[in-house]
Amino acid sequence: SPQPDVVPCNTYQGGNFAGIRQRLPYLRELGAGAIWLSPVLINPQWFTDYWGGYGIFDFLRIEPRFCTDPVAARQNPSLADKEFRELVDEIHAMGMYVVVDIVLNHTGDLFNYEGMQDSREYKPQGEYKIFWRNEDGVPQSAWTDIENVSDLKTDEGVWPEELQQDEYFRRKGGNGVDGDFGRLKELATDYKEPATGVYPVRSHLIRAYQYLIAKFDLDGFRIDTLQYIEPQFARIFGNAMREYALSIGKKNFFTFGEVWQDDDEERIAEFIGRNTHKEDDLIGVDAAIDFPMRRRLVDVCKGFAPPSVLAKHLDLRRETLKKIVSSHGDAGRYYVTFLDNHDLNERFHNPAFPEQTKLAL
Repeated sequence: SPQPDVVPCNTYQGGNFAGIRQRLPYLRELGAGAIWLSPVLINPQWFTDYWGGYGIFDFLRIEPRFCTDPVAARQNPSLADKEFRELVDEIHAMGMYVVVDIVLNHTGDLFNYEGMQDSREYKPQGEYKIFWRNEDGVPQSAWTDIENVSDLKTDEGVWPEELQQDEYFRRKGGNGVDGDFGRLKELATDYKEPATGVYPVRSHLIRAYQYLIAKFDLDGFRIDTLQYIEPQFARIFGNAMREYALSIGKKNFFTFGEVWQDDDEERIAEFIGRNTHKEDDLIGVDAAIDFPMRRRLVDVCKGFAPPSVLAKHLDLRRETLKKIVSSHGDAGRYYVTFLDNHDLNERFHNPAFPEQTKLAL
């Protein structure tokens, strides 16, 4: 018999919105109260070597590859909007919330660098010359300033139109901190207009994500790579989402961020809840994914470390957050506990040792 098609592991794989809808009764039966969806915004359609969903090029458009008819949804974005909204409505009808994964730190591979290179070594001073890509991913020699490119197609450049400024991208190559993530191009969220003192990239991202809350009735955001944007922007963004959601009747909109620190509690505290380092009452992103707890929980429950390791960490956390919490239970408002996720190379659960999973849960 003929062999089934083999899909290379470095190309797009996965399901779609309809597949999630089919599994909703199962998820509800499990007792899930919310569903955290990977990023749903459109990535460059030519870019198939990477798929995490974090390579966005249009912050207002739903990814057509998640739709029942991807070709039709790409030609008519309103079809993608409709199918995603129907998914959200069905999740709500089953009594569950919808949290969408978003990114503020970077975009997709929207341009390449001088020397015809998709990525470059980090350049501390100055910027590289760049060449924006067309809808097929081909860099255009004349497209060195996105603002001066006329008649951009909807699958070219970056959208919405307000983001079409070279100054809104770092253009320094990559270092994974304040530069590109490999081929994912870094947004200049710290860029301030000299004349007005306004941070335009922050403002445009805030408006875009407020629009998505309203259009699709979303209940929360998980913010990718939160630790790589400025703590000030993290607080402003969290406030802006909360206040906008309240203005349209959502009283418990939830934001939590990826601050990947296995040990540095003070670093995490810079981004969540009340700022513990300055004398103000600004409240930013609600919570962070609890990487420090995960590492210790895994070690203790698998027998690699004694329970005292977990207890000592809880004491450290209470001391770190003593300005804003009164108990460990109170600290739970600022951390999202987990055992594994899509960024880790292994799953916690081992079928040979089910008691470990029960203990951890």
